[in-house]
Amino acid sequence: MSAQNSQTQAWQALSRDHHLAPFSDVKQLAEKGPRIITQAKGVYLWDSEGNKILDAMAGLWCVAVGYGRDELAEVASRQMKQLPYYNLFFQTAHPPALELAKAIADLAPAGMNHVFFTGSGSEGNDTVLRMVRHYWALKGQPDKKVIIGRINGYHGSTVAGAALGGMSGMHQQGGVIPDIVHIPQPYWFGEGGDMTEADFGVWAAEQLERKILEVGENNVAAFIAEPIQGAGGVIIAPDTYWPKVKQILAKYDILFVADEVICGFGRTGQWFGTDYYDLEPDLMTIAKGLTSGYIPMGGVIVRDEVARVVSEGGDFNHGFTYSGHPVAAAVALENLRILRDEQIITQVQDKTAPYLQQRLRELADHPLVGEVRGLGMLGAIELVKDKASRTRYPGKGVGMICRQHCFDNGLIMRAVGDTMIIAPPLVISLAEIDELVAKTRKCLDLTYEAVR
Repeated sequence: MSAQNSQTQAWQALSRDHHLAPFSDVKQLAEKGPRIITQAKGVYLWDSEGNKILDAMAGLWCVAVGYGRDELAEVASRQMKQLPYYNLFFQTAHPPALELAKAIADLAPAGMNHVFFTGSGSEGNDTVLRMVRHYWALKGQPDKKVIIGRINGYHGSTVAGAALGGMSGMHQQGGVIPDIVHIPQPYWFGEGGDMTEADFGVWAAEQLERKILEVGENNVAAFIAEPIQGAGGVIIAPDTYWPKVKQILAKYDILFVADEVICGFGRTGQWFGTDYYDLEPDLMTIAKGLTSGYIPMGGVIVRDEVARVVSEGGDFNHGFTYSGHPVAAAVALENLRILRDEQIITQVQDKTAPYLQQRLRELADHPLVGEVRGLGMLGAIELVKDKASRTRYPGKGVGMICRQHCFDNGLIMRAVGDTMIIAPPLVISLAEIDELVAKTRKCLDLTYEAVR
């Protein structure tokens, strides 16, 4: 960005000289300088140049209750004064973690009453990898090590998380470990070809069974998937997909891991994406909306049978310094109280999500838009050259052009290739949805003028 004031320039110099940013071209960022965000309230951010920005990505999918909730700051302060830190090692525990485990179990699907806490979703999926392999070893089946993921799925950026995910760019940079394989994603718009959505959904689901038979059921430990692929481009599977996947999972003796890091805590209009699709996972990875991003925290919700086997197997030699951190647990408890007592998820389901989806679909008439899809507080806009053939503009990087126009016009919308995606805070109002859609249309117009 072009900095105007000296304070912005000073911060950008610190970035250039000392900071290595995540998922960034460091050289390019040093030349351009990052946007410096200095404050936030509700669904809005302000940068160091005084620009007001509508955050249609809720930070990184996480600020469910919006920015600036004093209750969360106050509960963090109280907990810091009482017990700022202690670990869960050495046969000890503390009330915030125990009370949070119970609160999460009360929200989770029936039969999932145990929680292993981590510091993030990535750490949660590292935990999944070790727990499912340990589970099968305890059951006398140590060869069941292979975990099946999906191409373009996202499960974090630790080594295990990157390997479980199916993003080639991460695999090329040290994100591969043995005994993890991938099947095609259920992305009809991008990969469905001439198939109908219904037929493609069945085909994509059948790839799971094909892979199980290829690897051998006696070697497969688990299948891991996001109910809706988030970072992969808000990929919402055809209606035929999950029912067929459930049928396949019922046939084979493998575990199912639902990565709920993005979908969990209300984003679909249900507490979990698992609830929306009536899935029956054995483990669920959680993070992000658990604390609305106010403080780092993640975890794995574990089905009772898995927890029983693990607990009867002696030491589970796994954990983190900050597992169940008392301040994070206290903030998570208060965040869940806000979501429940203010009926935020009910409002999403009944009012704001239907309105958001209605307004987003009005953008389908734009000459640059090939498809608009969405569910709950998630949305995707496919940018194309030709609507009928779903053909992209070759070599233009249309998504990044659109993203820059969004930045320049007070809107944060993410680009995944040439797919623009949104996941606003769950507390966004109808008027703010109108503003989001109006700004999106303006940025689409500017992008179309730039590329056509």
